[in-house]
Amino acid sequence: MTLLLLIIGSLIFLVALSFGVEALRRRPTAPTALYWAPKISIQTTAIGGTTIRYIKTGKGPILVLLHTLRTQLDIFEKLVPLLSKSFTVYALDYPGHGFSDIPKTDYGPQLFVKTVEGFLDKLDLKNVTLAGISIGGVIPLIVAANHNPRVKRVFAINPYDYAHGMGIARGNGWAWLTFNLARVPVLGETVMRLRNRFIEQRILEGGVANPKAITPGFGAQVRASGLRQGHYRAFLNLLRHAQMWDEARERYGEITVPVFVVYGDQDWSREDERQRTVKAIPGAKMETVAAGGHFLSLDQPERLAKLIKSFTGAQASQATKLGPDDRA
Repeated sequence: MTLLLLIIGSLIFLVALSFGVEALRRRPTAPTALYWAPKISIQTTAIGGTTIRYIKTGKGPILVLLHTLRTQLDIFEKLVPLLSKSFTVYALDYPGHGFSDIPKTDYGPQLFVKTVEGFLDKLDLKNVTLAGISIGGVIPLIVAANHNPRVKRVFAINPYDYAHGMGIARGNGWAWLTFNLARVPVLGETVMRLRNRFIEQRILEGGVANPKAITPGFGAQVRASGLRQGHYRAFLNLLRHAQMWDEARERYGEITVPVFVVYGDQDWSREDERQRTVKAIPGAKMETVAAGGHFLSLDQPERLAKLIKSFTGAQASQATKLGPDDRA
């Protein structure tokens, strides 16, 4: 009985402590410039009553970049400069991510799909190539399955449609512990309120093949966005709806536009899961990129840029240096 009371008392203390830690956090202000490209203006637009942060740069065919769960448009810090001479590049922060609004709603796939389709409509974008990583790789596939007339092709990178939404827990031990605890009511909220820089950095490192691929600027921006009021609740809600991303595969057979699926060889997905996804998409092409993790745009931006240009038929304005193992 004494031990039980001690455990209960400790849990109550941790919950109370977590509320105090969260209340004392310094809330960030939205950046007025991109740390990696200060000349690219940060813009906003309202989609379904939610203010969305986005950027636009470059010239040429329209390419819309979609980020992973928990990150933001800055995940393309290395990729945008490589593509902006061949495309008009857009990138946006989803609701509850980066520095877009954090509405009190359910963060299931439908929210993100509606946001992206609303973004295409609001900006009147046509003949679009949708390219994204993780849930950003699944969203375009669902949009294509919806036969959205604005979408011309899809470039899906490490699509997150496996493991009942727990692929993120495969990153490393820190990720496994954090995201399994996050699924437990009350305990999950407590863990998220007690988040800290050390753990967040370790979890980010579980998304790349080379920890050095995470630049100091990117790590700082991801941490800063996570300090916003209501952010951790939105992220928890997303995690608790994450199994719904697996259901997207049921729609893949309806896709009629060209699709290219790219995986990092060290992505969280397993080979059978990758083959299942590619086989479900009519006519899909696939490539595996060496020395690449889940955040492939950080690990292998030059290789990704070359593949996107090849898939779309875009002409690069300057040669991209590739390693001897790269294939056309």
